Amino acid sequence: MTTSSSFGHTLAVAPETFAVVSEIGPDFSLDTKAQPQNGLHPSGQAFFFGTLMSELAYLTSASSTTSSFERHTLQTLRRLSLVILGFAAGVTHCTPLLAQHPQPTPAVLRTKVVENLPKWLKQYNVPSVSVAYIANGKLVWTAVAGEQSPGVPANDKTLYNIASLTKPIVAETILRMASQGKLQLDEPIYPYWVDPDVKDNPWNKLLTPRLCLSHQTGFANWRRMTNNVLTFNFQPGTQSHYSGEGYFYAARFAQNKMQEPFDQLVQQYVLGPLGMKDTSFTTQDWFSGRLAKPYGKNGFMEPQLTSTWNAADLVHTTVTDYARFVISVMNKEALSPDIAAQRLAITRDWVPDDGRKQVCAHEPPGTACHLSAGMGLGWQIIVHNGVMIVDHSGSDDGAHTYAFFVPAKHLGAVIFTNGENGPKVIGEIVRILYPDPVYGETVSH
Repeated sequence: MTTSSSFGHTLAVAPETFAVVSEIGPDFSLDTKAQPQNGLHPSGQAFFFGTLMSELAYLTSASSTTSSFERHTLQTLRRLSLVILGFAAGVTHCTPLLAQHPQPTPAVLRTKVVENLPKWLKQYNVPSVSVAYIANGKLVWTAVAGEQSPGVPANDKTLYNIASLTKPIVAETILRMASQGKLQLDEPIYPYWVDPDVKDNPWNKLLTPRLCLSHQTGFANWRRMTNNVLTFNFQPGTQSHYSGEGYFYAARFAQNKMQEPFDQLVQQYVLGPLGMKDTSFTTQDWFSGRLAKPYGKNGFMEPQLTSTWNAADLVHTTVTDYARFVISVMNKEALSPDIAAQRLAITRDWVPDDGRKQVCAHEPPGTACHLSAGMGLGWQIIVHNGVMIVDHSGSDDGAHTYAFFVPAKHLGAVIFTNGENGPKVIGEIVRILYPDPVYGETVSH
């Protein structure tokens, strides 16, 4: 893509013009003691060796009360067990049964990201990027580079259109309502809302909030893809297909059932409790001077703004506010234990065999690769060699965003860009922040 001269000159100024780094918390190292250092997780090693040692103790104590044949058999088993112990120790220290990806400290990651941001923005012709990094369940640093609009540097208060990262906020609102008994995830939607386009199709009675939030409605992403008529492409609940229309359907249901505008429900259940004061579903006066303008092949464009709520797109927020949201999700705040578990359960694995083979080719030699992915409730769930990664992306013309977190490690990141090539910058950043080569291949290049 050709770089405009004005944008190119902007990228030529001193690096400090681009990199605005804020350290939110103290510098610290992640606890690596709980991470696997070889083929078996420490807890697995302890169980394995502990079990064998218990069996050896039993064999030794039993030998005094058994016949010579039994004693001989027990002694043989004891020697065999010792051999197994030695073999197992060698395996765990020498053979990488599962991929190991040691996590650098936040300080090291910050340095790598900040050093490279100006280069990536110039290389991929992206005006700006904002990054928030989460470690040990806390926001520890942010990094901002580039321009939110011509001649205006981006900063921590820059507002980005987060596109489909709107959906996790919508899902969270409904999940919190369900946790408080205001609605049920499996109750039928039709008593409260039926889209006129599907009123004559009996499948409309099958729709539930759960099917909407997990992309099982049967709808296309947008009705414009089906001749501007909302249409069932399959029976709800039998397949998975990403659909913004499904999120609108669930939001209208919640709005009608509660008799309250949906954006006010979001404020009541999510934005207000989390202190997300820089987040809005609709245009606000405080947007002035803070918007990241989308950037496409013809340069900067005017931001997409709306005066009515959108359940699938067009929320504007800061990278810091969205990081607060991700941390809350990671900590399972305001959800019942059962619903929190359901949120992270894969509905159905949608990784095709050829795609799995292609991605797993990036696993280190001699390492097993077990990969599955599918939608949970509001988020995509990826499980790589037993480690769960939760993520979602957002894409509009000239605006691309990304968020991910790893529940077991309590780490994650939020990345916003305002350029058509934003996915390339996002991919570079993710591969530094979470150096898992297989997961890195699932993120845009």
